[in-house]
Amino acid sequence: MKIGILTSSRADYGIYYPLLVKLKEDNYFDLRVLVFGTHLSKKYGLTVNTIENDGFKIGCRIKMTPRDDSPSAISNAISKTIALFTTLWHRETFDLIIALGDRYEMFAAVISTVPFNIPVAHIHGGETTLGAIDNSFRHGITAMSKLHFTACEEYKKRVIDITGSAENVFDVGALSIDLLDQMKFLTKEEFLAKYKIDLQKPTVLFTFHPETVSYQKNKEYIKTIIDVMDEYDNYQFVITMPNADTMGNTIRESLTHFIARKPNAFGVESFGSLGYLSCMKHCSFMMGNTSSGFIEASFFPKPVINLGVRQKGRIETPNIYTCSIHSGEIKKGIKWAEVFNDNQTISKYGKGQAALAIVKHIKAYNTKLD
Repeated sequence: MKIGILTSSRADYGIYYPLLVKLKEDNYFDLRVLVFGTHLSKKYGLTVNTIENDGFKIGCRIKMTPRDDSPSAISNAISKTIALFTTLWHRETFDLIIALGDRYEMFAAVISTVPFNIPVAHIHGGETTLGAIDNSFRHGITAMSKLHFTACEEYKKRVIDITGSAENVFDVGALSIDLLDQMKFLTKEEFLAKYKIDLQKPTVLFTFHPETVSYQKNKEYIKTIIDVMDEYDNYQFVITMPNADTMGNTIRESLTHFIARKPNAFGVESFGSLGYLSCMKHCSFMMGNTSSGFIEASFFPKPVINLGVRQKGRIETPNIYTCSIHSGEIKKGIKWAEVFNDNQTISKYGKGQAALAIVKHIKAYNTKLD
C-alpha cells in the first residue's frame, strides 16, 4: 500500500514520528515522506535534514515558503502549493495520503488531491482554535478526508458533526503521547552539554505564534509579553521561534532583540522532539499559545500559561491557565504556575497506542476497498 505522509514543519513531523516508525517497519506499506513548507528553509532550521537522518524515504521536496508574513504572501503560498502538488499527483499515484493538523500549506496540499480522487486520512481533526485562521483549514481538511483519527472522544464527535457520518472516524488518542511514553528524555546535565542551557535554573519554556484572526494586534501583544518577561530576572526564558504565519516575522524580530539584550533569555529555532520535550519536562512552566501546551504538556503534567485566544476552543485540562494578553493577567498566571500541584494524572489523550490503532484502521480500510 503506497502511502504519502504530508509534513510541512518541525511541529507536525515530531507528532508523526511514532506513526512513521510503525509504517516503515511494516512491509505492508510503501512509505514516502512528502516534504514541503519550512522543512526546506534555512531560516527555520532546514529540518528536512532531521527526516533524512532518521532514515525515512523522502518522496518529494516542494519549496513553497512564503516570501514574507503578509496576507498576500500567505495567499500566494497557498496557490503555489496547490500548483506544485498538482504536478506531483499527476506524476505519481498513491493509495492514501496522510495529513496532520491545520496549517494553510497542509490545506493547500490536501485540496489539490480532490480532483484526483486520492483518499486522505486526517489526524487531529475536530479541534477548534478560534484565534487562528487555521481553524477553517482544519475543518476544511476534515471535510475532504475519507479517514479520521482524533485525539479524544469530544473531537471525534465534532468530526462526525462536520462530515455528517460516523463512518471511518476513530478516536485513537494523540500520537504525541506515544512519543512521550517511549521517550528517554535528556537529563539536565545532558541538556546542558548539548544546548548550553542550564535547566537546573528555574526555566520558562516560551512559544508564541501569531493570532492570525486579529493579526494586526500581534505587535502590541508581543510588546506586552516581553515587558512582563523583563521583570522576571529570577527565571531564564527558553524561547522557541514562531511559525510562518501572518505577522510571524514581527514577533520573531521582537523576540530576537529581547534575546540579544537579555542574558537570561535563549533563542532556539528548532530543538527537535527530544530537545523540546526534555526542556518541557524540566522547565518550571510553559508560557505562550502553542498547541503543545494542550496535549504534550498534559503528559507530565506541566503548568501552562496559555496567552490570548489563538487556542480558544481546545479542551483545557487542569494544567492550563488561560489569560488575556495584559500585564496584570499574565502576572496572575505566573503566580498560579508557581504553586501548581503537578502530583496528578491527566489521561485525556489516550495511553500511547495511537500509532498501532492508526495502522490497524488503515489496513482495514484498504482491505474493504480491495
